[in-house]
Parts: sequence; structure tokens; C-alpha cells
Amino acid sequence: MKLYFTGPSPFARKCRIVAREKGLADRIEEIAVNPYENAPELMATNPVVQVPTLIAGDGLPLTDSPVICEYFDTLGTGPRLLPGSGADRLRVRRMETLANGALEMGVKWLLELRRPESERSPSWIARWSHNLDRSLDALEAARPDPAALDMGTITAGVAVTWISFRHPDYDWQTGRPNLVALQAALEARPSFVETRPV
Repeated sequence: MKLYFTGPSPFARKCRIVAREKGLADRIEEIAVNPYENAPELMATNPVVQVPTLIAGDGLPLTDSPVICEYFDTLGTGPRLLPGSGADRLRVRRMETLANGALEMGVKWLLELRRPESERSPSWIARWSHNLDRSLDALEAARPDPAALDMGTITAGVAVTWISFRHPDYDWQTGRPNLVALQAALEARPSFVETRPV
């Protein structure tokens, strides 16, 4: 299998963490690309030229981090990171969706800040940052358990580390002790250490 990624991408990092947690790292060739340079190998497999993109064992391209992670979860060893059905699956998916939403708001905020100053929209910057606040508050209220490794907790941990990395002046920690504890616990795991954003 081939996984196209960039070091800073939180969505790609989530896939790389799951691959390691599921014992699949030695079956996956990780290929660093720059989507902004329209890497030909990425364009050939993903029409929107985004990471992560996985070329699965059968040659089929998978282009969305939740889909890639679920695929890895079915292939790998160890406990399932996404329960098969019922209330547990919904609980994990809900936390994963909240964390993905926080990441999306952080990415939109970052992209707005990268525009030339004369083109930036203060109203959009405010909207993305306020939406990020609410997303993190909802994650905090969900009380992610660092001892219960699943797709929800992994995505939440990836989210807060990426926010620290890309928005270093944004204080997400105050008033969110559950997320602080989650980050501290997860970032000590080898799968997280090996995939820290750069």
C-alpha cells in the first residue's frame, strides 16, 4: 500500500497513527508530497489533490481520512478502534466528527490568515475561531478517556496538537482539562511520537 501525506497534515497524521496502532506500518509505503505543487503521483490518484490519499492493496485509491482509518482498522491487528455497531460506534463517531470539525475550522482559519493582508476577512477569521472554540468545548464536554484508544480519542488528540502547532498563540488549554490530559497521554505513545507534525 502507498500512503501520500504531508508532515503537517493532521488528517494524514491520524491515518499514520492508526496504521502504527494496528500493526500495519511495515505494509505501507509513506510518500511525502506537496499538494500545492500538484504532485503528479497524487494528481493521478486523487482528483482534488489532497492528502491523505491511500492506494489500497487492490490498487483502489481511498481519499478521506475516516475511510482510510476504517480500512486500516479492518486490516490490522489488536482491538478495533471503531466499534462495529450500536451506541459505542455512535459515541466514537460523534467524538471523531467533533474533532474533525475542530480541525476543519482551524484549517480554514489558517488559510484565511495566509492570504495577503488586504484580502483577509475579519468576519471569516472571527467565525472560524469562534466555531473552533465551540468545537473544542463540545469535545471537552464529551470527556475523552485517554485510556480508551479509539478513533474519537485519536482524532481529538491529533486535533489539539495540530492546533498548538499551527495556532501557537491560541489558548485552547484553559478550561479544558480533559483535552489537556488526553493530549499528554496520547503524545507519549510511540505512534504519536513518530508522527509529530513538522
